[in-house]
Amino acid sequence: MKLFFTKNFIRDYRKLPPPMQKAIDKQLEFLLSDPQHPSLNIKKMQDPRNIWEGRLSGSYRFTFKVEGDTYIMRKVGSHDILKKP
Repeated sequence: MKLFFTKNFIRDYRKLPPPMQKAIDKQLEFLLSDPQHPSLNIKKMQDPRNIWEGRLSGSYRFTFKVEGDTYIMRKVGSHDILKKP
């Protein structure tokens, strides 16, 4: 699998505090090597666009889609991003 970062994801990433940027980097490594890693807590959202969410920390999440062999990273940020994934 490989990663593709949307403009929204890049914008959100740049707004994160440095410790959260480091945390998402680590979680993305887990996503690529072991998508079932317990710290990711990956689950499909109830969204018709087939969007998934993963855990970054207790209050931070990231969203993505899977297309072929690519994870399309959509958003990253506080739990509020799940309202509009």
